[in-house]
Amino acid sequence: MRHLSLSSRQLGVIAIGLALAGGTVACGPKNGADAKANDGAPHKGGTLYVLNNQPQTNFDPARLYTTGGGNIPGLIYRTLTTRTRANGAAGNKVAPDLATDTGEPSKNATVWTYHLKDGLKYQDGTAITTADIKYDIERSFAPELSGGAPYLRDWLVGAADYQGPYKDPKGLSAIETPDAKTIVFHLNKPEGDFPLLATQTSFAPVPKAKDTGAKYADHPVSSGPYEVVSNENNGEHLVLKRNPEWSAASDSQRKAYPDTIDVQSGLDQAVINQRLSAGVGKDADAVTTDTNLGPAELAKISGDKSLASRVGTGHFGYTDYLAFNPKVKPFDNIKVREAIAYAINRTTVVNAQGGSSLNDPATTFLPTQAAFGYTPYDPFPAGTTGDPAKAKELLKEAGYPHGLTISLTHDTDKGGEQGPEVATAIQEALKLAGITVKLDGEEHNAYEDKVHTVKSEPGAFLAGWGADWPSGGPFLGPIFDGRQIVTDGANFNNAQLNDPAVNSEIDAINKITDLKTAAARWGALDKKIGAQALTVPLYHPVYKRLFGKDIKNVVISDWTGVLDVAQVAVK
Repeated sequence: MRHLSLSSRQLGVIAIGLALAGGTVACGPKNGADAKANDGAPHKGGTLYVLNNQPQTNFDPARLYTTGGGNIPGLIYRTLTTRTRANGAAGNKVAPDLATDTGEPSKNATVWTYHLKDGLKYQDGTAITTADIKYDIERSFAPELSGGAPYLRDWLVGAADYQGPYKDPKGLSAIETPDAKTIVFHLNKPEGDFPLLATQTSFAPVPKAKDTGAKYADHPVSSGPYEVVSNENNGEHLVLKRNPEWSAASDSQRKAYPDTIDVQSGLDQAVINQRLSAGVGKDADAVTTDTNLGPAELAKISGDKSLASRVGTGHFGYTDYLAFNPKVKPFDNIKVREAIAYAINRTTVVNAQGGSSLNDPATTFLPTQAAFGYTPYDPFPAGTTGDPAKAKELLKEAGYPHGLTISLTHDTDKGGEQGPEVATAIQEALKLAGITVKLDGEEHNAYEDKVHTVKSEPGAFLAGWGADWPSGGPFLGPIFDGRQIVTDGANFNNAQLNDPAVNSEIDAINKITDLKTAAARWGALDKKIGAQALTVPLYHPVYKRLFGKDIKNVVISDWTGVLDVAQVAVK
C-alpha cells in the first residue's frame, strides 16, 4: 500500500511504491514505445545513462520499499520473486526470481514455502542461501534501517514487536530455513498475495558477515546483474558495473545489456527533458525513470515525428479521487455525496492536470487494469462533463433545495495531483449545481497531517492512492478495511468505514491463491463499495517520458509504468 505524492506529474522513487514503488500501465504508442525503439537486435555492451530528478536514496534493501521505483534497485538485488519484465498487462504478472517458483502455499495460505535455484552466487562468488534472505527480512525490522515496506510486521506470526537482529539476534521464529535452499514463512492470516509481496527488496539476500549496518548501502553485496562501483551522496550519483558472477541462465527476467549504468540524480526536470530531446553525446544513450513530459512539451513533440517516436507511455496503478469523511456534516448524508459525484466535471479536472494525454478519467476506484480486478462501472453516470441538474435533484432530496456551502481541503503545491488547479476545477463544476465550495489550501506537510489524522480529517479533500503490487488487496484494504483505521497515526481509511460485510469479504479474498480468481472478487467489491459514494474517483495519471535516440528495447510494464532499465540496450 502506498500513498504517493506525485508533485509536478512525477512518479518518484517507490518506494510505494513504487513503488513506489517508490514508483504505471501499458506502454509506448502501442507497446512500450514506438516500434523504432525496438527495431533490430539489442546490442550487449556500452554505458547506459539514467537522468533523474529524485535520488535513489537509502539503497539498502531493508530500507527500500520495492525494486520498482526507477527499477534501479532490481539491477543489484534479486528477490524470491519478481515482476515479469514485459510490456503492458503481461508485465503485471509475478515470476520466480531466486526461487524456483512463485511459492507453495498451505491449504489455507498461512504457510508459504520457497526453494532456491541451483548455482546462485553473490558478486564475490559465495553462494546465496535462504539464511541470507531471512537475515535481510530481519534487518528490515531494525529501527536503524527504517523506511521499508511494513507488511511483514503485520503478516508474520509474532513479528509485531520485533526490533531486528542487532537487538534480538535470535531472529524471527516465523521464518524457518531448514536447509540452505529452503525457506518457510508462517503467517498470522491467509495471504494469497504473498508471491507479490515477495518481490519487495526485503526479500533480497544479505550475507550477515558482510552487513555494515547503516553503511551497507554504500557498497552492498550484489545478487543481481550489476554491482555498485560507487554511491555518492546517498544515491545522487550511482555507478554500476556488470557482476561477473550473475548468470543469465538463472535469471529469465533481466537482460542486462549495458556493461555500465551511470545514474545521475538531483537534476532539474526541464533540463532532463532538454538533454533527452537534444540527444547530444552521452545523452543519446540516456533515459529517465522519474521525469514526465508536461502539456507544453508534449504539444511541441507531437509535431516532431522523430521525437514522438522516443516517448514511452506508462500507466501505474494509481487513482486520484475526492475523499469524503461521513462523520462531518453534510457528508454524513449519502444524497449530498451522490449529488457531488454527479456534479463533478471530469473533463475540466483532467484539463487542470494537463489534459487527456496525461490522465484517464476515472469512475472506478480500482485502476483500469485486469490484475487489480478492474470492473467497469459508474454508479453515478453523469458523462465526462457532469450532470448539474441531477445533482440539484439529489440536493433537494437531501434537504438542501437552495444549495449548500462546503469546504474542500487541498495541497497548495501547484501542479500537484492534490493541488489548487484540481480544487478550482471542482469548485467551478459544483457551482453549477448550487454548491458553493470554499477552498482550504494547506502547505504540503500540513495538508498530509490534516487529512490523514482522524481527529482533524476534514469532510472533503483531494487524495490519491497507488498500490505496491498489482492487486486489489493493497488498493482496497487500506482505504476501506475498518480494521486498518488508525486513530493515533497516519490513517488512510478516510471514510472510517468499518463494515463487517466488507471486512469479511476482504478476508475471504485474501485466502484465494489464484490471482485471477481473486481479481474478479476485488472488482466486485470495488463496485459494491463505489455505490456508497465514499469517494469520487477523478482520474488515473498517465506518464510520458522521453528516452535517448540510441536507446533500444524499451519495455514499460503495467506493474511500474517506468521504463525498465534491466531490459534497455544502447548502440
